[in-house]
Amino acid sequence: MTKNPVTVQGDAPVRDAAALLRAHKIGGLPVMDGEKLVGMITESDILRLLETGKISDDLWLPSPLEVIEVPIREIINWEKTKHALASIGNIQVRKVMSHPAITVREDEEIEDAASVMLSKKIARLPVVRGETLVGIVARADIVRGVAAPGQ
Repeated sequence: MTKNPVTVQGDAPVRDAAALLRAHKIGGLPVMDGEKLVGMITESDILRLLETGKISDDLWLPSPLEVIEVPIREIINWEKTKHALASIGNIQVRKVMSHPAITVREDEEIEDAASVMLSKKIARLPVVRGETLVGIVARADIVRGVAAPGQ
């Protein structure tokens, strides 16, 4: 596991979480409320904010103008996308995060952590001692642990 993982506070803007993910080249962050672990935010959570829905089909133009109908729909959808991009950075992390955080105790076996990750379809797992966050285990940590048992 990685000890003392990078974290983000729940009231921080998504922009800050994205900056931390990028700066540390990681895919997810434990979300804290003070010292308490309250959730996880991942690249996927942030990318989901960019969904603007399907192409508008509520616009219909008469036959002679059908040639420009699709470009007009695309312009409408591009406007939706620009709006989404402009506003998502200000959303609080707590509104985007997965919660409650799925965790593993620090004294659990690597096989148990791997089993939880597989069954819950997650790529990283906060490691706790009681209610205190002490680390994070990622898929790469599991692979390293299997490759070098006892280390």
